[in-house]
Amino acid sequence: MTTHSDSQQTSTPATLTLDRAAELAIVERSGFIESRHAGVAVVVDPDGAEVLSLGDPTAPVLTRSCLKPLQAIAVLEAGVALNGPELVLASASHRAEARHIEVVERMLREAGLTAADLQCPSVLPADPANRRRVGDNPSPVFFNCSGKHAAFMAAQVHAGEPTDAYLDPDSFIQQRVREAVTEYCGEAPAFTGVDGCGAPVHAVSLVGLARGVSKVTAGRTLSGKKLVQAVLDNPWAIEGQGRPNTVAIEQLGVFAKFGAEGVLVMGTREGYCVAVKALDGSGRATTFVALELLAHIGALDARDVLNVLPHVTPAITGGTNPDGNTRTVGSISAGADLYAVLQRRA
Repeated sequence: MTTHSDSQQTSTPATLTLDRAAELAIVERSGFIESRHAGVAVVVDPDGAEVLSLGDPTAPVLTRSCLKPLQAIAVLEAGVALNGPELVLASASHRAEARHIEVVERMLREAGLTAADLQCPSVLPADPANRRRVGDNPSPVFFNCSGKHAAFMAAQVHAGEPTDAYLDPDSFIQQRVREAVTEYCGEAPAFTGVDGCGAPVHAVSLVGLARGVSKVTAGRTLSGKKLVQAVLDNPWAIEGQGRPNTVAIEQLGVFAKFGAEGVLVMGTREGYCVAVKALDGSGRATTFVALELLAHIGALDARDVLNVLPHVTPAITGGTNPDGNTRTVGSISAGADLYAVLQRRA
């Protein structure tokens, strides 16, 4: 029986299951393994060839916010002149810091629009300082995807298309996004659904996602080169101060983008790219897994990764020390299958 869905398809492809996944990470508390994260990870080289994988990287996954680099590229290739922080905000999952909001509001003004034209949900800022400043006044401009939505509408304006239909899968900009996904990932979307912000979200294989972002980070197109340089110049804009993506970009010079439900992509300027999907939807260990794999193949310096990991991986805490500081009582480390890969010579 076919049931109603807000996606373009009436049936869904076979998705990831535990028997197609690998144990990527474990969480230890006081020496006791408290949790295990199963999922899939894949690394591709600058030519898009698979270097290594754990689990089945051919299964389709909803890309969530990991799609944003390709969505931003679609806007660029539609002729919209985004530069610097504006371009980064088009691909960001921002924390609604004051400087994030300033850029999004400028994007809207330049397109002749206002926050009222945004069709993403109204929320309070995730950034505590800005939340205190604005009080109990939610707005769609504070939603983490508002820069992407502003960019979508700018593309519609540039093309002479109505902005009120910018989330319609058949709209001008959403068709350009679909084309960009197909071109960069080397495969057409296996499924199209609705993301948390209301925009269409596409499913592709995890290895296809890695190949698509590899093309971006390697600068194999002018749009990709422009986007990566903007991100490296403005790492604060893609997430926020002290946040994992921003820290990884600042400290390691990589391109990093997380998505909801445990999806992550990370790539180097040379074009090595890793994509990770946690089967349980938790992103707690995905940055750890991605950095370990990039270090393992020699795409990143292992010592640099070791120094950064404490700043991008959640601490396992238990109470406080006598000095009042939070006490660490555990760690996130490689699960059995990832550990086996890391023991092999790259």
